[in-house]
Amino acid sequence: MTNTLKIITTSTRPGRVGPTVSDWVARVARDVDVITAEPVDLADMELPLLDEAQHPAKQQYEHAHTKRWSAQIAGADAAIFVLPEYDYFAPASFVNAVQCLMLEWKYLPVGVVCYGGVSGGLRSAQEARQLLGNVGAYAIPQTVPVPFVANAIGADGALETNDKMDLGLAGMIKELAKLAEVMKPLRSGIEAG
Repeated sequence: MTNTLKIITTSTRPGRVGPTVSDWVARVARDVDVITAEPVDLADMELPLLDEAQHPAKQQYEHAHTKRWSAQIAGADAAIFVLPEYDYFAPASFVNAVQCLMLEWKYLPVGVVCYGGVSGGLRSAQEARQLLGNVGAYAIPQTVPVPFVANAIGADGALETNDKMDLGLAGMIKELAKLAEVMKPLRSGIEAG
C-alpha cells in the first residue's frame, strides 16, 4: 500500500468525541487494508484563525503551523474528515483548516464521517462537501453518519457500531482508495507550501 489516507479529526474543543469516532475510522481502515491510514488531529495542528498575509493560492506561508498543515494535506492521497455538527453546520475549526490552504486540496478525494444527534451530523456534512468542492477537492457522495453519538460510546470509551455502519465505512474507504490511485497523476505536482 503506497497511498495514504489522512483521517482528520476536526473538533478541537475540550470534551470532544471526535477522537473516539476517528479511532473507529482508523480501525475499519486497518481491517479493510487497501490504503495506509494516518491520523491527523486539528487540535494538534494548533491553527489559529487564518493569519497568513498572502492568499493561500500563492503558498507563501510565513507561519510554522500553516506549513505543518500544508505538508499534511500535500502528503495525502485521500482524506476522511471526522466532522461533528454544531448548530446545523460544520465546526469553525474545519472551515478555518480548509480555508488556510488552497492548492493542497486540488484533486484530493475526500469523504465525510459525521456525527451528532438525531441527524447524525448530515447537515454539517452537506456544508462541508460544498466548501471542499469550492477549493478543488473531490468530495465523494457517500457519507457515514453516526446519529446519537453520545449514546454510542460504550463503557470502555470506544464507539459501539453495527454491521451496517462498519460496511458503509468500509465501502467509503475502498472508494477513496480507488480514487486515490486514479487521481494520483493529477496530484503529482502538488507540493507543500
